[in-house]
Amino acid sequence: MKPLTVALGLLFLPALLPADDAVTPADSDWHGYTKQSFDFEGHKAFVVLPKQPAPGHPWVWRTSFPDFHAEVDLGLIEGGFHIAHLDVVSQLGSDTSLAKMDRFYDLVRKKWGLSAKPALEAVSRGGLHAYRYAATRPDRVACIYADTPVMDLKSWPLQSAQAKGPLADALKYYGFADEATLVAYNEGPLDLLPAIAKAKIPLRHIISPNDEVVPAEENTLEAKRRLEALGWTMDLLVVDPATTTNKGHHFPLVGVPESVAFIRRHAAAE
Repeated sequence: MKPLTVALGLLFLPALLPADDAVTPADSDWHGYTKQSFDFEGHKAFVVLPKQPAPGHPWVWRTSFPDFHAEVDLGLIEGGFHIAHLDVVSQLGSDTSLAKMDRFYDLVRKKWGLSAKPALEAVSRGGLHAYRYAATRPDRVACIYADTPVMDLKSWPLQSAQAKGPLADALKYYGFADEATLVAYNEGPLDLLPAIAKAKIPLRHIISPNDEVVPAEENTLEAKRRLEALGWTMDLLVVDPATTTNKGHHFPLVGVPESVAFIRRHAAAE
C-alpha cells in the first residue's frame, strides 16, 4: 500500500470506528452506584451500572427527568437492572427524537450489552417519547411505566399558559406550521394506542386526579378509555390529591414495590 493511501486511511479512521468506541464515559456516583455519563450527538446521556447485573442485562430507559422519583429505579438497580437515559426531552417525542433514541438504543446494547426490550419509564412530557417509540417500535419495548404522562400535545403544551417554551419546541421539532397544524396532528400517543394494544405492551400509570398541569382526564384517563375499547388496559394508581403540590402535578411517590415488581415481571431478560 502506498504511503499516501495509508495516511488518508489513518486520517478518516475515527469516522469509521463503531459508535461505541467514540463514546468516552465519565464515572460519577449515583446513590452508591457507578453512573457513566457521556455526550451523545450533542445530548447528555448516561448509563448507571448495577453492582451485579441480572441475567441478560435488563434495563429501564428513563425518557425524561431521570432524577425525579428515582425510587423505582433504585429498586430495580438493586435487583440487577441497568438505568439509562438520553436527554432529548425538549424534542417532545418527535420523529427527530425517536431517530436519536434508535441510535442510542443501538449504542447501549452494543457497548453495555443491554437486553433487546427495555422498560420505558416516562415522567410528564416524557410520555410523548415513550408512547410514540413503543407504538412504532414494539419489538424494542417490554413495558411502559409512566408518572403523570403527557398523552396528547393538544392537552399539553397547547392548553398550558406556562408551557410557551415547550409549545415552541413542539412547533419546531414536529414541523408544525402553526397551532392549527398541531391540532390536526393525528400521530400522538392517544392516536397510536391501537398499535400499543395490538402489541399487548404492558402499561402502568400513576396519576393525580387534581393535576392541572397534565390533566388526567385528557391524558391517562382518556388513554385508559380508548385502550379498554380496544380490548387492552393499564394498571392505574391514583394518588391522594391531598398529598400533591405544583398544581397537582407533583406528589410523594407511592406504590413503589408494586411498580418495581411490574417492571421486573415484564422486562426481566429471557
